[in-house]
Parts: sequence; structure tokens; C-alpha cells
Amino acid sequence: MTTSTTTPLQRWKTFFADRSSVVSGIITLVVVVLTLISYTGFLQAVERRSGVVFVDSIHRILGPIDVTWPTFVVLYASLILALGVLLTRPEHLFRTLRAYSILVGIRVICMALLPLDPPMTTIPLHDPFVALFTSSEHSTLTKDLFFSGHTATLALLALSMPTRSLRIVFILSTTALATFTVLQHVHYTVDVIVAPMAALLAFVLNRGFAAENQ
Repeated sequence: MTTSTTTPLQRWKTFFADRSSVVSGIITLVVVVLTLISYTGFLQAVERRSGVVFVDSIHRILGPIDVTWPTFVVLYASLILALGVLLTRPEHLFRTLRAYSILVGIRVICMALLPLDPPMTTIPLHDPFVALFTSSEHSTLTKDLFFSGHTATLALLALSMPTRSLRIVFILSTTALATFTVLQHVHYTVDVIVAPMAALLAFVLNRGFAAENQ
């Protein structure tokens, strides 16, 4: 049976009937949890260190403009849509979670190698979800730079969507979020430009690992 002719319930039944898929799914969930726990500590350490500030030519032309609410409308609407889609397709769901873990790893490496302080004109983005994973002292992150995690996440979801129409929707939402991020000076422009590239790298690496294990 193909994905297009089966129901979500049938897909999950097929998934659970395959022992290797179940084991892989459990391992994926464990890795994601451990990744997020480690990521939390790393982000707190990043907030305590000093970094480099550089002049952003685009920032000198645009903003800063407080677009916090439009940013979160786009971000969380996209995440809810993605969750709704992926929960009906277990193989896509776990594949995306594995790619996300790789993306987090890439971001950690980039931040570790290139410590940056936020732009002088930044308007902090108060993210209620990030606050769940950080201490109250650092609930608003400002130094998690190079590259934009929000932009990269939506770009990864665009790559992971099962249909062309959904990919277009997520490309548009990624573009909107990237624009808002630059306008608010939350990230340097280069952070936003690199984010989709990092997402593509994580997507390709995950696909390569999956092909090797087949």
C-alpha cells in the first residue's frame, strides 16, 4: 500500500507491525530528548560568554522593527501544521526528528566555533517555548547566533513535507520568518542566509545515514 491510498491509522498500524521501525522510532525519541537536554545546557553557557559584534549592512538599511507577534504567529502556526501533517505519516515524522537532531548538532558546532554577541540594535525576541528549556535568568536568548534556529527549523520542515503544496507553504513561511528576524535585528543577516543551508545539510546527512542503514 502506498502512503497516498492509506489512512493515518493504517500507516501507524503498519509502522508498529515492523519491529525495526519501532526500535528505530524509540531510539529516535531517546536521541531527540537527550539532544534537547544537552542543548539546553549549551544555550545557557552561550548566554554567559562574550562574543564578537560586527556591522550588518542590511541592518543599517532596515529596522529595527518589533515584529514579535507576527513572528510567533508564523512560527507556531507552521509548527502546528507540521505536527498535524507528520503525525499522520510516522515514517516522515521520525525521519524529520532525526534530521532535526542533526540540525541541532550542526548549530551547536557553529555557535561553539563562532561566538557572537547580538547586534547593538537588536530587539529581543521573547519566545515562550524557549523559556521552557532555559533558566529564568536566560529565558530570552540573545546570543544563540549563527545561525537562526527558527529559520532553519522551518526550512527543514519545508524539505520534510510530503507534498509539493505543503513544501510551498513552508517555503513561504520560512521566507516570512527570515524577513521578520532580519527586521527585528534578532540575528545578523548572514545567520538567516546560512540557516536554510544548514537545514539542507541536516536533511541530506540524515537521508545519507538512512540509505546506509537500509
